[in-house]
Amino acid sequence: MTIGTALTANATRALLLGSGELGKELAISLQRYGVEVIAVDRYQNAPAHQVAHRSYVIDMTDTVAVKKLIAMEQPHFIIPEIEAIATQALAEIEAEGLCTVVPNARAIQLTMNREGIRTLVAEQLNIPTSKYAFAQSFDELQAAVDKGIGYPCFIKPTMSSSGKGQSMVKSADQLRAAWDYAKSSGRVDTGKVIVEAKIDFDFEITLLTIRALNEKGEVQTSFCAPIGHVQENGDYRESWQPQAMTDASLNLSKEIAFKVTDEIGGLGLFGVELFIKGDAVWFSEVSPRPHDTGMVTMVTQRQNEFELHARAILGLPVNAQLHNEGASAVILGGVNATGVRYDGLAEALTVPDTEVRLFGKPEAFLNRRMGVALATAENVKEARFKAVKAAGLVVVKAEL
Repeated sequence: MTIGTALTANATRALLLGSGELGKELAISLQRYGVEVIAVDRYQNAPAHQVAHRSYVIDMTDTVAVKKLIAMEQPHFIIPEIEAIATQALAEIEAEGLCTVVPNARAIQLTMNREGIRTLVAEQLNIPTSKYAFAQSFDELQAAVDKGIGYPCFIKPTMSSSGKGQSMVKSADQLRAAWDYAKSSGRVDTGKVIVEAKIDFDFEITLLTIRALNEKGEVQTSFCAPIGHVQENGDYRESWQPQAMTDASLNLSKEIAFKVTDEIGGLGLFGVELFIKGDAVWFSEVSPRPHDTGMVTMVTQRQNEFELHARAILGLPVNAQLHNEGASAVILGGVNATGVRYDGLAEALTVPDTEVRLFGKPEAFLNRRMGVALATAENVKEARFKAVKAAGLVVVKAEL
């Protein structure tokens, strides 16, 4: 891989579609290798906008707008970070051979829509998943639940992230509200929702899976240590690495992650979400990019998930080795306000072996991730305690 000089005629350019906190860290990792980064999002001053060489605000679901911007910038790599993207535009650009879509356009189309990836995994690859059905109307949803999915179940938009539009339904009287929420709160209304039966699992993990080139120029798959996490309403609140699990379940998790990512193809890091019960493993979801729960790798691994993604994209060697046991805990907005201030940062950093990342989002919401506390320790239990303590000491306040 030959890399040019940023802001010159021979620059190697990467365009990020989505510029949140994950995009910000990826932009920094790419820039460490001299890549010129263009950050795109739906709102001004998104986190990656603040560190990129150039930034734009567009409707990323608008095929014409996306293609126009790409034609103007002529990036070598297009790296999606979110689900609400004009995937057809990426397919057309890739077909024309204009640049590399990471990991590839088919992967983006499959994983941006739960229908595509669930059908691939369950029906083509025959990998265990929860019972599921898709519904285009409330009556179809009701029928699917009554005829086999049962209660409790989860109702989700087919295109969303970070728990947006997701509900756990425990009884029939909650079903209508869950349908309405899924239809109104997804990234994009595809006309369908997915309903999934609840699996009786012990815990869930994210298995970061990297497809990168080895010294012979061949694609090689490697895995990070499993990441455990806690979610509330489908959105992560804590994560830790490594998650203790049996050898049998870890090996099966790697087999499933390999099958899924090998079928998807391309180079880069994938966040494969799995349910674990004893030695049994079920597939949940896959993201073809760094994962929010993987922010813990900023203190646990020699190469964090953003570094791994950048290296894999650029054809550089990767090392997924665990360096420390550690944990992360989210700092929530707690208020609905713009231009907020942060109190307690000094106090949080007095907690031993901790770090804090504030994302710099221009607007806070009650349950919006505004930052993350990271901690290392001799064991995961202690690391989790320190991360949660540090996160709780940072308070987001509206400006007077």
